[in-house]
Amino acid sequence: MAILESNMSIGRFTVQNLIKHNQYTETYRVVDPDNNPFFLKLFVMSRINPKLVNSETQIVREIEYSKMLNHRNIISFIDSGEIEHSEGKCQYYITNYLNGSILSDYVAQKGKLEESEAVVIFRGILQGLSFLHKLSPALCHNDIDPSNIMLTMTTGGEPQIVDLGHLSERCNGKVEFDTSDIDILYHANENMVSIYDEKSDIFSACAVLYFMLTGTAPWHMELDASQNFKEQFYALSVFRKKNSLNIPDLGLSPQVTAALREGLQLKYDDRVSSIDELLSILDSKVEKITEERNHRRSEESGDSGNPKRTGGERRDEHDGNPFTLEVRRGGGNGFDDIAGMKELKEFLERKVIYIIRNPDVAAEYKLTTPNGMLLYGPPGCGKTFFAEKFAEETGFNFALIKSSDLSSSLVHGSQIMISKLFRQAEEHSPIVLCFDEFDALVPDRSAPGSSYVSSEVNEFLTQMNNCAQRGIFIVATTNRPDKIDPAIRRTGRLDRSVYVPLPDYEARLEMFKLYINKRPVGDDINYDELAKLTEGYIASDIAYIVNDAAMTAAFSRTNISHDMLLTTIKNVPPSLNSESAKLYDAIRSAMETTNRRNVTSRQPIGYARFIPQDDNK
Repeated sequence: MAILESNMSIGRFTVQNLIKHNQYTETYRVVDPDNNPFFLKLFVMSRINPKLVNSETQIVREIEYSKMLNHRNIISFIDSGEIEHSEGKCQYYITNYLNGSILSDYVAQKGKLEESEAVVIFRGILQGLSFLHKLSPALCHNDIDPSNIMLTMTTGGEPQIVDLGHLSERCNGKVEFDTSDIDILYHANENMVSIYDEKSDIFSACAVLYFMLTGTAPWHMELDASQNFKEQFYALSVFRKKNSLNIPDLGLSPQVTAALREGLQLKYDDRVSSIDELLSILDSKVEKITEERNHRRSEESGDSGNPKRTGGERRDEHDGNPFTLEVRRGGGNGFDDIAGMKELKEFLERKVIYIIRNPDVAAEYKLTTPNGMLLYGPPGCGKTFFAEKFAEETGFNFALIKSSDLSSSLVHGSQIMISKLFRQAEEHSPIVLCFDEFDALVPDRSAPGSSYVSSEVNEFLTQMNNCAQRGIFIVATTNRPDKIDPAIRRTGRLDRSVYVPLPDYEARLEMFKLYINKRPVGDDINYDELAKLTEGYIASDIAYIVNDAAMTAAFSRTNISHDMLLTTIKNVPPSLNSESAKLYDAIRSAMETTNRRNVTSRQPIGYARFIPQDDNK
């Protein structure tokens, strides 16, 4: 039976539901007066192992340690306190609530990650661990594995280390935490004899990197459930000694290969000794590669006496605005990852993808691909995600550009960066350029206060003209198409404007199936009920519901159940209220009216329109 009940007040927080429990702890979802969610972890002092409590302060060590944490890659301490219950005294602490994906689920859905994405996540994990290791006294996490890393939406998918239940100072033969719930596949051999320190954290982090790159833990083996912790660990250590990882066979870059080799050394003394040393292995190689790239750029920019120039290119040495297009190449499942949007998928299959896949037919009939399209509608309905999946479906490269990517403090600096953007895109063609929140990049020049961006809008108009001929397909996304300069939306720039609505029943049903797919799930899920209960929810709401339920299941090391999903739906109202929904309906109506007017009023070019005359007049 749970110690805390729903709607019970704990300080300024209100309890919503129990997430998980064990012999002496219970974890709850609570909300503040503004309905913002948080985690509350409760310790029942009459049941807790005394070694988990500071004998001098009589405070749970985990609570004391959590107060020391203040880093973007570690779950954040919010508050702590004490309550009285019939079970006796209970201590608790509260942390921020994470909205995102558990790394183990994220990798399971993708199969494995591209090296560039995996390294970004790996660096975030290392930075969080470095913070712990440099505290006084130094702390070790002691349980880094894919289920204890969250990719949070609030920080743009940046990793956060969670579950502080094994946090401690260095352990040399005696531990002050429970080891029965750790995943030994991600633990160093010395943990078998209760040695936990910075080096064992490094091993675990590198094991997680290996998992992201391959989809499996290093030295993966099936553990015998009938064996106890030490018996399983001994069997694993023997298996590791008999089997080589063959890291060079993974086809990774030299710096990542070296990091895995040095961080996954089985012998304690052979392993890299600090996070800084591990990062230096990555960074020293990166600097060498950067030098080589800079040398190539200097040769191509004209230092050799033969500059390579493309039409409309501006010399880089005059603008002082560094810009590098970040391009994603290949991979993914394309439209199979998208629930709903059937009409839009069919349109692109007929008008774009067919031409790309059948170049001989296109040449015979002199067909050209559309230049681009504008996706508009309420926020959180999957517009940017659709653009990425469209690129995967076509096999095109993909680049996401936000307004901040093109900002400059120099006069006309943004204009020059736009030119660079399209020039670099052409070098990576065929490519899908996705412009997020496009209204911020190309505001209506006739609107008050918009004259300062006229040169940037003009540059966009120039670069977008028939850019499909250069292998560039544009997908622009916006919540407010009415604020975009009208000249941008004409044929030859953005050929189609497509409304992406709130997901209907069928789309919601498919979204739940898609988001739940490849996660550990029970056989009691009623997708029909879930879809009916979420009318008015946007795509990101449904993703949040599934992620939240998955997080509850992960903390309990159990399958996602229907009740977990229902509890989250009960606690999470739709993001879009009725007034906002009416606003987007009005915007859609206005846009469709404008599109019809543009089509019917467009004069044929090169032909005279014959208007019959009345002979009686």
